[in-house]
Amino acid sequence: MSLDVAVAVPFRQEGRTRLGEGEFVVALSLDRDWFSPDQAKRLIDVAAGRGLLTREENQLIAEFDPDDVQVPQNFVPDESILHEQSTFEQVLDAVVATGVEKQAAVADINRRQRELGVTLEAAAVLYAKRNGVDVGDIGAQVLDDLKES
Repeated sequence: MSLDVAVAVPFRQEGRTRLGEGEFVVALSLDRDWFSPDQAKRLIDVAAGRGLLTREENQLIAEFDPDDVQVPQNFVPDESILHEQSTFEQVLDAVVATGVEKQAAVADINRRQRELGVTLEAAAVLYAKRNGVDVGDIGAQVLDDLKES
């Protein structure tokens, strides 16, 4: 899958499994010229939503061994990987589909995240559950991620 390859490249380039968010963006936008800085930030969101990355104080941590990922020669990621929905976006879409105003939901989720000190995804799942929105397997996945951290 090109998402894991695109995410692995900056870590492999630096020989580390932890990078500053800025380093990651520079690696993809300036060093490789694969994405604009905004697109590289979007890639972070998508990768975090898929469990490939976690954020810890402006640091990105690879949740896989980047050296285990095969990077094809002349690899260039397709922009379609930027269109995958993050976990947060999937939960937000489910909440909005029930008639909740998007801006109000985002504001409440952000507030809950600050109050509880949890990830944005966890706050979104909590918000959805408290509002009777079924988020399917996403809730279990986010709970597992919380238990691991």
